[in-house]
Amino acid sequence: MSETKTAESKSLSLPIQGMSCASCAARIEKKVGEVRGVSAASVNFGAERATVEYDPETASPDRIIASIREIGYDVPSVQKTFPVEGMSCASCVGRVEKKLRHLDGVTEVSVNLASERATVNYMESRVGLKEFQAALQEIGYRVPNVDSEEEASTQEAEEEHRPREYRAVQLKFGVSLALSLSIMVLGMSGWIGNTTTLHWILFALATPVQFWGGWQFYKGTWAGIKHGYTDMNTLIAVGTTVAYVYSVVVTLVPDVVASLGTGLAVYYDTSAMIIALVLMGRMLEARAKGRTSDAIRKLIGLQAKTACVERDGQETDLPIDQVEVDDIVCVRPGEKVPVDGTLTEGQTTLDESMITGESIPVEKKQGDDVIGASLNKTGYFKMKATRLGKDSVLANIIRMVQEAQGSKAPVQRLVDTVAGIFVPVVIGIALAAFGFWWLAGPSVATLPTDPALFAMMAFISVLIIACPCALGLATPTAIMVGTGKGAEMGILIKGGETLEQAQKLDTIVFDKTGTLTEGKPVVRDVWVAEDAGLNEDTLLMFAASLEKGSEHPLGVAIVEEATQRNLTLKQAEGFEALPGAGVKAKVEGRDVALGNMRMMEEAGIDVAAARDKAQALAAEGKTPMWVRVDDRIVGLIAAADRVKAESKAAVKSLKARGLEVAMITGDNRQTAEAVGRELGIDRVLAEVLPADKAKEVKNLQDAGRFVAMVGDGINDAPALAQAHIGIAMGSGTDVAIETADITLMTHDLNAVVDAIELSRRTMSKIKQNLFWAFFYNVLGIPIAAGVLYPFSGLLLQPMFAAAAMSFSSVSVVSNSLLLKRFQPSRQR
Repeated sequence: MSETKTAESKSLSLPIQGMSCASCAARIEKKVGEVRGVSAASVNFGAERATVEYDPETASPDRIIASIREIGYDVPSVQKTFPVEGMSCASCVGRVEKKLRHLDGVTEVSVNLASERATVNYMESRVGLKEFQAALQEIGYRVPNVDSEEEASTQEAEEEHRPREYRAVQLKFGVSLALSLSIMVLGMSGWIGNTTTLHWILFALATPVQFWGGWQFYKGTWAGIKHGYTDMNTLIAVGTTVAYVYSVVVTLVPDVVASLGTGLAVYYDTSAMIIALVLMGRMLEARAKGRTSDAIRKLIGLQAKTACVERDGQETDLPIDQVEVDDIVCVRPGEKVPVDGTLTEGQTTLDESMITGESIPVEKKQGDDVIGASLNKTGYFKMKATRLGKDSVLANIIRMVQEAQGSKAPVQRLVDTVAGIFVPVVIGIALAAFGFWWLAGPSVATLPTDPALFAMMAFISVLIIACPCALGLATPTAIMVGTGKGAEMGILIKGGETLEQAQKLDTIVFDKTGTLTEGKPVVRDVWVAEDAGLNEDTLLMFAASLEKGSEHPLGVAIVEEATQRNLTLKQAEGFEALPGAGVKAKVEGRDVALGNMRMMEEAGIDVAAARDKAQALAAEGKTPMWVRVDDRIVGLIAAADRVKAESKAAVKSLKARGLEVAMITGDNRQTAEAVGRELGIDRVLAEVLPADKAKEVKNLQDAGRFVAMVGDGINDAPALAQAHIGIAMGSGTDVAIETADITLMTHDLNAVVDAIELSRRTMSKIKQNLFWAFFYNVLGIPIAAGVLYPFSGLLLQPMFAAAAMSFSSVSVVSNSLLLKRFQPSRQR
């Protein structure tokens, strides 16, 4: 992507994928031209590029790209998540996002204060990590060098950085607190009778706190001054410096201060204790923030370090990064499965709870897929490695969780807007409070000290109590903990927008086959006509002999039923398949046919004796298959897709939460409604072709419903994309999972209920955090400014303001951490 600027507009050049002819180019031009603020759009089909002229005041690259994607074309970009060091509050988030967003080639930016990470979508040919580093360095932030390919290594680097950062703050806090307490004790005790001597001792104790303990605040303030912005560091640095400098002046030239009619009190205890309390808040906040990424840390820790690989007939333990695709890997009892693969020899039971959240071990046999990081409980087995490194299931889970934790809920836009103007407004309020109390204070209230000193205390209190940190942490910490908790439960939530949307759901649409049901038909009934002259086993033997080797699901079901009954199948001669009807052949010298009623009628066979029974079976949601031997109907075999054991409970739980549950299927209406009755589903959408599933979802949306679609097949992907929230079962296809907003790594449908419950709980935490963050600032700043002093004598001392400010940030993070205790209501 390239972008050039003119006096009135900008020109944007975008690569386009998915065009097949010139009409595609015209379609894109028309769609982009409809975007408000776009003055011209030209698409070159041959070069596969679009050039767009737009007004940056009313249009944006994000909106233009979204309009292209809305009609089925793609603007290729890559996404990268990387740490950003130096952010201290919500205003930093907006500043970093704005700087990155203005880089040529960047299409989307999201910065998370809690995780201190930025997620950037960009055109790889135009911009990259070096440009991100240079741009952020210009405004005082730092992006460390990270491996652009492996996000896990980035996370590990951060995990090493956080403890060092925490220990550094812990040391500064400890020293600053000790010196601050010494200052307070000496100032109040009267042990040192000479005022001048006392002031010099206090000066000596306070100076290290001011310039060593508080150095990070000065450093951040200086970076802001150089680049024209203010942030949390500015408030703390200005507030404490005012108290410290005034005290230094009193210490150095007391006679000059006395001649101005101002008292000779010093405020070293104020500046030092403020810094100590703010450092305490930073320390507790860093510790709590570290716990928000526990889920990622646990996931990374699941990866095996070595694998036993069989090469040239020898078993050798190798580092995991030396395993190659198609290697034969040996796994002993009690070991972790080192990589994803397919079991080729042996059988075992695996504990997959760390990946899927299912506590019951899963039996595995030859041909079954196994997931890396699961635990081998019983048998020794061999497997063929299929997916390694960043392509593995675990790596993709880590990636999805990282992306989710770096995302934003739409409600965060309000916070970002407030944060952008927060610090300048606070400085303005502090100056107004200072001017008011200095000039008009004595006329509105009896002041306990000189007006100038009273005004200075109000000025400092306003600066110190203001807390953009609480605003900045309110949303991202809850998203990080909520999505992390979901990952531990086998629920992968794509991000903040999904969490916010989930609370609006009123309709859940389930695909039937493979979602509500096992997706595998089994024989449920064998009916033999009264005058057939044979029994159930003989009837099954004839039918299974016809279907031996069949890949049709109904044929497989018949053969499996015969196998379970230990029946001996016969050779079928002259086999003939009739598409859409059935099969026929000679078995033991008799003409045998298996198929539907139409097949029998077309062959001139009388079906009257079995018609009522066939209709009754169909009414129960079963598929009747007619069996003919020679020239007469001898019986029916009915198969049905078995409903999952947990489906009924899941549907009941969703309805109990006020959600309407619907089922969508391609089955005939009679069969579909029978399944719906069994599950307690009233709205059944039957005989829906795969291509029309998305249309049915849209019909519900057009009727005013807020819809979630739950499915697992490739033909569910369009419906998953159409729904407000797409929920894919992890046992399904990669296409469905990539399209979905929520992926369930478990087969248990109760996880749908858990996912919605977790989403609602997380949004509840976000709302609580935002309420208290706004409430704290709206209430605390006026009190600190002295609004209540004329009526109640209440004025917040700067040290108490610092303690309150620190507590506000810690309380927001701690409230979010309560989500780690979340348990689905069905498990309580």
